[in-house]
Amino acid sequence: MRIFGITIPDEKRLEVGLTVLYGIGHSRSIEILKRAKVSIDKKAKDLTQDEESLLRQEIEKYRTEGDLRRDISGNIKRLRDIKAYRGSRHQKGLPARGQRTKTNSRTRRGNVRKTMGTGRRAVDKK
Repeated sequence: MRIFGITIPDEKRLEVGLTVLYGIGHSRSIEILKRAKVSIDKKAKDLTQDEESLLRQEIEKYRTEGDLRRDISGNIKRLRDIKAYRGSRHQKGLPARGQRTKTNSRTRRGNVRKTMGTGRRAVDKK
């Protein structure tokens, strides 16, 4: 099954398989399946044509994939253009929501900077 050019995994339950789409998480996938009246436990390969079309219609109600990515990048570009603090943080690749950066934020800054420790070696301790 393909939606917006992305293949939904056949072997996974739909509840998990729909999360492959950008903009659809676990709770939203359950909500979509309930609205389409499709069992959460069904797998993508077991769907009928009617169920598949119902799912497509429900998913199209939400902003997903390319549209969502474009909106998010547009919002970040706007913040940069007006020289907002959050925009500068995005530009520098640092956390934008006030988190501390001295010790944490490894995912934003990259895992390159390792913790120093005390500066002592095992040999110096003797």
